[in-house]
Amino acid sequence: MNVVLFDLDDTLLDYSGDAARCWSEACATVAAPAGVDADALRAAIRDVGTLFWSDPERHRLERTDMMGAWRKIVEGALDRCGGLRDGLAARVAADFADRRRATWSLFPDALPALERLRARGIALGLVTNGDAGMQREKIVRWDLARFFDVVVIEGEFGCGKPDARVYRHALETLGAHPRDAWMVGDHLVWDVLGAKQVGVSAAWLDRSRQGLPADAPVVPDRIFGSLADLTTLE
Repeated sequence: MNVVLFDLDDTLLDYSGDAARCWSEACATVAAPAGVDADALRAAIRDVGTLFWSDPERHRLERTDMMGAWRKIVEGALDRCGGLRDGLAARVAADFADRRRATWSLFPDALPALERLRARGIALGLVTNGDAGMQREKIVRWDLARFFDVVVIEGEFGCGKPDARVYRHALETLGAHPRDAWMVGDHLVWDVLGAKQVGVSAAWLDRSRQGLPADAPVVPDRIFGSLADLTTLE
């Protein structure tokens, strides 16, 4: 093994954990004073958001502009609640975004894992989907660029995982052959299936330790509950 590629959100960074609480607080802080029932709006945001992100093509198109996506979700929810009015959706979305940023944190096992791999002389790459500005913000905030020989962000590169072009670009930049590389991530399609389709071995990070779903679209080469387990990769 000469190369390890990493996903960012929910692999190195705790990204999703407090989203529900942040929506609830944004609704109570911004929408309620404007005369909108905060509980009803929160429930509508949950339903609209689930529908919004369930369409794979819309997910692909919208995730590179997260502020715009969150605003659209709030607009749809306010429309259901009869509270759609000028500027309110944008204010709720902005409040939510600020709260989300405050809750993000690196997982405790992230930096030690990166440091151990670098000490072994292994080349590292970061391959992440999403909004270019938001992903760069995270990289700068935790000074992650110092660990990586290549960083591929969907919003900058023009396409995202599981597109094979993303993986091929990272490998070509590193001068690496797929057989010498591993991909580590929490998403079975984007991180595991995407990597395996170009011949890269894939380790699925199952932080919840619930095990591989019965209907999993792919079988990972390895399954880890923690990044500390990466010491067993060869």
